[in-house]
Amino acid sequence: MFIVDVTNPLTLVLLLTATVLLIFLGKEIKKPHAPALPLIFFLILILLHSVQLATIPEINYEEYRSTLLGCITVDLIMIFVTFFGYLWVDDIACKFYKKKSIDNSLDWFWKQV
Repeated sequence: MFIVDVTNPLTLVLLLTATVLLIFLGKEIKKPHAPALPLIFFLILILLHSVQLATIPEINYEEYRSTLLGCITVDLIMIFVTFFGYLWVDDIACKFYKKKSIDNSLDWFWKQV
């Protein structure tokens, strides 16, 4: 069974670096499409890992299960990070283009911090 193992430290550092770079690229060009790409990627990745978890063969069940649960955990954390990055860049783009945002998505977050 082929598993995209995002719990590997090198893979994790590369994915985190690419995600942060895309978020800052979106900030610089003031387009929320750049941070949406890693968000969509991690949503597809968590769907893939969930399907693989549901269809684990009986051979090496514990090994695959622990790896996939770790991958799903990392996917959820990265979805959280990229979602807030997307909201941040979207807010910047709305202010720059003087568009009315549907809601102030991050105001509740910044008031708590």
